[in-house]
Amino acid sequence: MSEKEIIQENPLGTQPIKSMIWKFAIPGIISSLVNAAHNIVDQIFIGWGIGDLGIAATNITFPLMTMITALSALLGMGGAAKFNLALGGGKSKEAQRTLGNSLFLMAITGLVIGIGAIIFLEPMLKGFGATDLIMPYAKDYALIISMGLPFGIFATGASYFIRADGNPNFSSAVLLSGAVFNMIFDPIFLFVFDMGIRGVALATLLGQVLSSALALYYLKFRLKSVVLTKGDFLPQNDIIKALCALGAAPCFTHVAATAVQIVQSNTLRYYGALSSYGSEVPLAAAGAVSKVMIVLMSCVIGISLGCQPLYGYNYGRKNYGRVKETYKLALRYGTTVAVIAFACIELFPKQILTIFGLDNPVFYDFAIKYMRIYLFMTFANALQPITSTFFTAIGKANLGFWMALVRQVILLIPLLLILPMVWGIDGVFWAGPLSDGVAVIIVVIFAVREMRKLTELEKQQPKRN
Repeated sequence: MSEKEIIQENPLGTQPIKSMIWKFAIPGIISSLVNAAHNIVDQIFIGWGIGDLGIAATNITFPLMTMITALSALLGMGGAAKFNLALGGGKSKEAQRTLGNSLFLMAITGLVIGIGAIIFLEPMLKGFGATDLIMPYAKDYALIISMGLPFGIFATGASYFIRADGNPNFSSAVLLSGAVFNMIFDPIFLFVFDMGIRGVALATLLGQVLSSALALYYLKFRLKSVVLTKGDFLPQNDIIKALCALGAAPCFTHVAATAVQIVQSNTLRYYGALSSYGSEVPLAAAGAVSKVMIVLMSCVIGISLGCQPLYGYNYGRKNYGRVKETYKLALRYGTTVAVIAFACIELFPKQILTIFGLDNPVFYDFAIKYMRIYLFMTFANALQPITSTFFTAIGKANLGFWMALVRQVILLIPLLLILPMVWGIDGVFWAGPLSDGVAVIIVVIFAVREMRKLTELEKQQPKRN
C-alpha cells in the first residue's frame, strides 16, 4: 500500500468525530481512572496501615512523581504531537526519526534524574517541606521511588506514541498493567510482609518495570505506522528542538505544578506550626485532597489525551473543520465531568475523606475546609488541560505554555506566599480559586481567538469530497 493510500484510509481523518473521540478517549479514561485509583489506593492503605504521617510523607515526595509526568509530557506528548503532524503531512521518515529520538532522550533523562534524586535525597526532601517527624517515612519512600524514575518516564512517554500509532487500547494497557500490579501488591507488601511504607514504594517500582516491558514489546513487535532503524535513535538537533518545543507547554505545566506543591508544602508547614493544626495535619490533608482531585479529574485527562491524535493528524491534513469539532466536543464532555466533580467536592467532602481511615477530628476540620475552598473552581477546570493539549497537538504549544505560566507561576505561587501573610493558613485556601478564576478567563480568550483563525483557514480550503 502506498503512503498516499495509507493517509487516505487513516480513520483519524475520515471516521465520525464523536465515535473517534470515544474510541481514543475511553481507553485513556480507563487508564487515567485506574492510575488515579492506584494513587488513592496507596493513600488509603498508608492511612490505614501507617497513619497521617505516612500520608504526609507521600505528599512531600509527590514532586518525584510529577517529575515523571513532566518529562513524559516533554518527550512523549511533544514527540507524539510531532509524530502525528508528520504522519498527517505524509512525512513518514520524519515521524520515524521523531520516535527514535524521543525514546533515546527518555532513557537518558530517566537515568540522570533518577541517580541525581538518590544522591541528593535528604536535602531534596527538606526542600520539598519534610518535617523531622515526616522525614523517616519520606526517605524510605522516596529512595525506592527514585529508582523507578527511569521506568516511569519511559513507560508513560512511550504510551503517548502507542496512542499516536492508532492503538489507544494498548497504550492504556501499558499504564493499566503497572497500576493494577501496584494495587494488588500494596497490601501484600505493606501488611503481609510488614514492609511498611517501603513496601508501597516497591509495589510502585515493580509496576513501572512491568509497564516499561509492555511498552518495549509494542515498539519492538507491533508498531505499524513506521519501522524503526538504529539510525533513528541518533540524536538530531532539528528533531529534538521541534519535539521539545511542542512538549514544552505540557512539561512546564507539570514543572510549575511541582513548584506550586513545594511552595504550598513549605507554606503549610510554616503557617501550620503557627496555627492550632500544627505542621503535619495540613500536609497530610493537602496530600489526601490532591489524590481525591486526581481521581475526580481523571476523566477530563482521558478525554484530553484521547483527542490529541485527532487534533494533530487533521491539522496536518489541513482539515480544520474536524479540528474545531473535536475541540468543541472535548470541552463539552470535559466540562460535564468537571461539574459533577465540583458537586461531589462541595456536597460530600467528609464522606470522601473517610476512605483514608483516619480518626483525627483536627484532620477533618482542616481537610474539609481546604477541599471546599481551594477546589471551588473545579467546575471550570476542564478548560485548561483540554485547551493546552489542543494547542500542543496543532503545533502551537507556546500558547499552552503561557496559559500555564500565568496560572501557576504569575498567580498561584505569589498568592500562596502573600495571602497567608494576611490571613495565616487560611490564605492558602483562597489562593486556589483566585488563580483558577483568572486562568479560566485567559484560556477562554486564547481559545476563542484560535477558533476564529481555524474558521478563516477552513473558508480558504477547497471543498473535500
